[in-house]
Amino acid sequence: MATMIEENGPSTHDQCEMTSSSSSQARQKLEGLLNKNMRIRMTDGRTLVGLFLCTDRDCNVILGSAQEFLKSTDTFSQGEPRVLGLAMIPGHHVVSIEVEADTLEDTPGFGANH
Repeated sequence: MATMIEENGPSTHDQCEMTSSSSSQARQKLEGLLNKNMRIRMTDGRTLVGLFLCTDRDCNVILGSAQEFLKSTDTFSQGEPRVLGLAMIPGHHVVSIEVEADTLEDTPGFGANH
């Protein structure tokens, strides 16, 4: 017996058992990325780089100490960054998310060769 789980609505024990292992694995991976440097490319061509602080079910992302890089016509230079500080990126504007290479080595399951 599976029912839809509405936000703040009823849920059943059976459905929680079916999704608990996959959602807990995804949650663990996300928690492992907390406070790592992320590079987020947006639909309008901008790129934001900052510390991954949190996300929500709509894939909105909060970056701390964020810097914005504008889309450059020259592929070799991205120009001077604009300091944003705390930034919220709406999920529907996210094209790609990358973990910066220097912080990737510290994250279990994301390229660590230990």
